[in-house]
Amino acid sequence: MQISDVEQALRTAGLAPRGAFHPEPADGVPDIAPGRPTGTLVLAGNAGPEMWRAFVAATGAPAGGLDGWSDEVLSRAAEQCGAMAVFPFSKPPLPFQRWACRAGPCFSSPLGILIHADHGLWHAFRGGLAFAERLDLPPPDERPNPCEACPQRFCLTTCPVSAFSEDGYDVPACAVHVAENGDGDCLSLGCRARRACPIGRGARYEPAQAQFHMESFLRARLPA
Repeated sequence: MQISDVEQALRTAGLAPRGAFHPEPADGVPDIAPGRPTGTLVLAGNAGPEMWRAFVAATGAPAGGLDGWSDEVLSRAAEQCGAMAVFPFSKPPLPFQRWACRAGPCFSSPLGILIHADHGLWHAFRGGLAFAERLDLPPPDERPNPCEACPQRFCLTTCPVSAFSEDGYDVPACAVHVAENGDGDCLSLGCRARRACPIGRGARYEPAQAQFHMESFLRARLPA
């Protein structure tokens, strides 16, 4: 199996290849089977509109259905490639943020979510394919954290309720504001702080996708 074959299988499934690495014991990647460690982990998710369009075409974007769709298409790709599928929504949760930083140029941002050197804050990880084999991988992408070259940090000053600061993320303030301002652009276009970042603007979520994720956020944070 070549890494290019795996990446093509992910694209066919509607997912974007999101980097790969050879795990070490400290990475916490599950074994393929008892006594059979994972030799290569290939991450999958979205960066740009392709995953969202594939999801909508397959499901009509039902509320809360993204995890189920991700499970279905990635499990099918795993079977085709002879791999084991792993997911960020597993219980107990797996350290996908740590893996993302191992697999490509992803870094912690002032907002507390990962920023990518190309895609900015407009990307996510939906799962991964674990292989027993050590697949040949390209050299690591060692570009630096783009936040280090951004003195303005507009992401920390744009939120209408100042939910983001150097001290962290005030989740309740954010959720209440979005819920009480249903006609505002935080809901219809996505988080203003996220949109203030100059990196990866071409990968911004389309309005329907942005609203879908914000509504999912509200369902998870506020009582019914």
